[in-house]
Amino acid sequence: MAAAAGMALPSGIIATLATLAQEDCMKIHGRCHCGSISFTAEADPSKVMVCHCTDCQTMSGAPFRAVIPVSAQGFALTGSPKVYIKTAQSGNRRAQAFCGECGTPLYATSPEAPAVYGIRLGCVAERALLRPAKQVWTVSAMPWIHDLGSVPGVPGQ
Repeated sequence: MAAAAGMALPSGIIATLATLAQEDCMKIHGRCHCGSISFTAEADPSKVMVCHCTDCQTMSGAPFRAVIPVSAQGFALTGSPKVYIKTAQSGNRRAQAFCGECGTPLYATSPEAPAVYGIRLGCVAERALLRPAKQVWTVSAMPWIHDLGSVPGVPGQ
């Protein structure tokens, strides 16, 4: 399986596509904060991952980003997101989609012939059911990230 312009898809994405079996999938849905953009998708809950790379930290405005990959065939979008094309450290170009009205990050995908969409977990209604199964770029993780359980918390603001 290859992307447009003769560029091969990363092996992790190919493996994800190969394992998106229908029986392992659940229907998810979500939207941006203002409701201008919404989506539905078929997703395998075992594929949720957390990325600690510095690009994800910067672009999410948070110490990490949680993502669930979905196949383009099972992804339906209503509305028109804005798209920013970023070039990763690897040289791969990624289309970063977000709501142009409220700024909610929605997904990332290949700018040409998308096969997989990396949906941002924060905009998925079922996010509490989607526990991360993997972390990547842990070399960039904040040194305090695993100590959050010891930080006092309150149920509201």
